[in-house]
Amino acid sequence: MNLKLIVALVADEKTEQVLKTARDAGATGATVITSVRGEGLNPEKTFLGLDLTGQRDVVMFLVATPKARMILETIAEAAHFDDEPGAGIAFQLAIEDAVGMKSQAPKILDEIEEDL
Repeated sequence: MNLKLIVALVADEKTEQVLKTARDAGATGATVITSVRGEGLNPEKTFLGLDLTGQRDVVMFLVATPKARMILETIAEAAHFDDEPGAGIAFQLAIEDAVGMKSQAPKILDEIEEDL
């Protein structure tokens, strides 16, 4: 099965929306790593040594290749990546192989059957 890993780096208040949107678009599961720190083009200012940046989450989805681009675009739209500076970023990577997806495989194959 051809798979892609979609990685979304989002503000923590947008994590639930990204998860729901991706699932509605065909993602069968996700892994969330919470409370990471990101820095964009212009580093955030600090006040008395305290960091003013909000918390970010890393949300990862392992999806079938035919669905990957649509899920990626849906995530970007839901999280307003192109509309709000610092809203987040998402990208996809090709996956050579994966194990441990036995429970998700029938659902993935059923959804992409017409693309095969």
